[in-house]
Amino acid sequence: MDLCVLVVCADQDSASLLKAVLAEMGMAVEHTPSISRGMGLLNERRFSAVVLDYHPGQACEEFLTRLRQSAKNRATLLIALVDEGFNARPVFGLGANFVLYRPLSPERTRLSLHAARSLMRRDRRRNPRARVSSAATLSYPGAPDLNATMVDLSDSGTMVTTRIELPKAGKVYFEFALPGQQKLVRLSGEVAWQDSSGRSGIRFLDVPQASRRLIQAWLQRNDVQPAPGPRPQFPAIGGQGDPSEFKDAGQLMNASNRRGEHRLPCKLGAEVYRLGTTIPNRCSLSDISEGGCYVEMPSPFSAQSGVEILVRTTDMKVKFRGQVLTAHPGFGMGVRFMFRDSVEREEVLQLLARLSAGPVLDKH
Repeated sequence: MDLCVLVVCADQDSASLLKAVLAEMGMAVEHTPSISRGMGLLNERRFSAVVLDYHPGQACEEFLTRLRQSAKNRATLLIALVDEGFNARPVFGLGANFVLYRPLSPERTRLSLHAARSLMRRDRRRNPRARVSSAATLSYPGAPDLNATMVDLSDSGTMVTTRIELPKAGKVYFEFALPGQQKLVRLSGEVAWQDSSGRSGIRFLDVPQASRRLIQAWLQRNDVQPAPGPRPQFPAIGGQGDPSEFKDAGQLMNASNRRGEHRLPCKLGAEVYRLGTTIPNRCSLSDISEGGCYVEMPSPFSAQSGVEILVRTTDMKVKFRGQVLTAHPGFGMGVRFMFRDSVEREEVLQLLARLSAGPVLDKH
């Protein structure tokens, strides 16, 4: 049993169901009804996930602060348990990856935790890196192009050296050519860490398929087999799907945007509509999380466009709204989901659970 979950919950009925489902899925459980005891456990050992019975107040906020400052658990998957009808947007802003609504039912709890279990396993993978010395051009909003040197590379990130400090939040856009390759790699990423010597660790976010193939081919030639780890990442956010609210919703990303989400690679046939129209555009989803997806289509919509995406499975139809974050002509676009209510989020969680369970989706 290599996965262990910390359950901080004073509600005995909810705690008993969570412990039973987690044990059924082959995960060890450490349960405490005390928030103060839970904070102590965060410092003692590393957990694959934390389930917190969340109630607005100083105790839970202090726990979340301690979690994100913990050396062992700052990147641990966070599942918040909240009351039915509770507005979960602030919880996602505090870094929650999943939300479970009380009263818990065995079926919904299994679906949500099954999706979370798959993401925990992906989080445990480590991507091998290869040494490289390549010039790169970086850009980010409000600044001119910046020259940098890449020091190492994996299929999920790189380390670079620069003369100035990079922004701690928001996207950084890359363009570089790897040794022995003529074509340019273009992608976006975010700063995972920085030190005083000018080194920065970059986590890749939106990687067009053509660029991903170039990176993987170079890694294979240098005897590094890319791990099938997380694909491009998007923040977990909840809220309204009205296009007029997209800008305000984007301001809620906070820490969850910097942490990003773990994605499930897939190849799902789908239809995408520009918001307000009824014209379907056939496309494929190449990866998906509870916060967003990458849509492969030759003529993507422009950034900031509102979209609706329709995915069919063998026994259900899932339709959700989103906003285009990045567009790559000829490749596709990265879309952030904009949920109108908790029901739409639950449907996406069910889709993730089905994807994790096996090939039950309509790939055409």
